Amino acid sequence: MTIIRRVLLCLAAGLIAFCIVSTVKDPVAVLNWLADRSGYERETDIAYGDRPRQRLDVYRPPYDPEAEPPVVVFFYGGAWSSGNRDDYRFVGQFLASQGFTVVIPDYRLRPEVAFPAFLEDGARVLRWTQDHIAIQGGDPRRIFLIGHSAGAYNAMMLALDRRYGAAAGFDATRIRGVVGLAGPYDFTLHTDLLRWVFGAASDPRDTQPVNFAASGAPPILLVTGDKDDTVNPENSRSLARHLEAVHSPVVLRELPGVRHLSVVLLLSRIGWPDRAVQDEIVRFLKAP
Repeated sequence: MTIIRRVLLCLAAGLIAFCIVSTVKDPVAVLNWLADRSGYERETDIAYGDRPRQRLDVYRPPYDPEAEPPVVVFFYGGAWSSGNRDDYRFVGQFLASQGFTVVIPDYRLRPEVAFPAFLEDGARVLRWTQDHIAIQGGDPRRIFLIGHSAGAYNAMMLALDRRYGAAAGFDATRIRGVVGLAGPYDFTLHTDLLRWVFGAASDPRDTQPVNFAASGAPPILLVTGDKDDTVNPENSRSLARHLEAVHSPVVLRELPGVRHLSVVLLLSRIGWPDRAVQDEIVRFLKAP
């Protein structure tokens, strides 16, 4: 088989996989089915608190005594109402294959809790990572946060509003960067869901990541799709403007023709909808 034919077959296979994932009712199940079963180590059901959903999984690249890989903590979405870390094995596999130690936690959801309990859980995850990730082979001085949708909100709030990490005993200077995928960062409580999740906040301004944009923020990479009808891409544009106004490092990538769920494909072996942005994310996570 010629090299050109192999390349064409790989591209065709990737396009077919992308089409399947983009159209089926349970795309994460397909992504997990496509994920490699080898090339990484996984430790599951690690407690970071006493509640049933305060558990996390760790994915590690193959052991190398000379390596101390950066750490990526991934927060999944689900409107603060659904989600399970087992659904995101494809994220752990892909990032571990790129040389990262990966932490994927569960966190408490509605109707059990509302704002800010899920952020407090996220802060506990960061404290656990700070204290224990070296045993897993990761570098506790180089922690990156990634989130998709509601998980992107969680990641951004934990990075920008440092009160949550401080209350949990986490050193925020360990956060070297944040990747927000199709996240809500500047919104009104215009739906029943949002009013339920955030309506009891003593000050609504405290619920919005844009209000915590400051010059001391870590570098931030924002990725959104211009056809996202779940989380308006104006959320990412607004946060980028707020960060630029205080001269904080931020990059905005808006993917043409891309909808909400497709953005998370950037954290899979498929790499669609834009492999160049996937490569940019990997480079961002390998910053010193």
